[in-house]
Amino acid sequence: MTETKPKRPQQVFTLVVEVGRKAGDGLPAKATGAALMLYASGVDEAEAVREAVAVLKEAGMAPLDVTGHGTAAEREAAGHEIGPEEHALMDRARADNAVIVAEVTPFFD
Repeated sequence: MTETKPKRPQQVFTLVVEVGRKAGDGLPAKATGAALMLYASGVDEAEAVREAVAVLKEAGMAPLDVTGHGTAAEREAAGHEIGPEEHALMDRARADNAVIVAEVTPFFD
């Protein structure tokens, strides 16, 4: 008899990813890189980070560093206010098991 592990539910994590330049990355011509705020689904933050990095690489970007800011519940417990638009994007990331880029802030020297 094979035991099956209980399936862990998908959660959505808020991540900030710093990216460098790469040909065809879609960033403004004079940008030196960018910070991307995104929502990524995963059973834990490590999986969400792996998925986000893989999606960004596939999209032709050059991820350099990832900072996790936790789930909506963790962020709210820390005093962050999360508006309805942000909750809607998180719900979409969970429903679609996706990585959603919510904001791109290019860096210029």
